[in-house]
Amino acid sequence: MLTEEMQTIIRNYTGGSVASVNDDGTAAVSPKATFVVVDDTTIAYGDIRSPATRRNIQARPQVEVVFLDVLRRKAVRVSGEAEVVQKSDADPKMKAAFDEVWADFLDGMSAFVRIKLTSA
Repeated sequence: MLTEEMQTIIRNYTGGSVASVNDDGTAAVSPKATFVVVDDTTIAYGDIRSPATRRNIQARPQVEVVFLDVLRRKAVRVSGEAEVVQKSDADPKMKAAFDEVWADFLDGMSAFVRIKLTSA
C-alpha cells in the first residue's frame, strides 16, 4: 500500500498530524513526531503524552495522518485503524523499527500506537 516514495517521506519527516474524532463528533488533530514505518501497510508512533488522542482512538479507532515535505511540496495522507500497544506487547518488527530510529527516546514513550492502513 505505501509506495517506496511514501515510505521515504514518512521516514524523513517523522512528524505526522493525526486526526481522530472527539466524543462530540468534532475532529481533533494532534502532531506526533515519533513515527516509524513498520511495513508497507503499518505505521506507528510512540505515545509520549497524548491522553486525548489515546481516548479518542480507544473509542473510535479510525484515524487519518498527514506527513508533509514542505521543500519538495509533497505530502502523504493515510487512513487506518489505530490501536494502543504496550511496548512489552509490540511485535519484534515494530520494536526493531523504534529501536532503529528512536532508541534514545524509548524510555519517554508510555506505549506505541500502531496504525493498520486502509488507504494511502
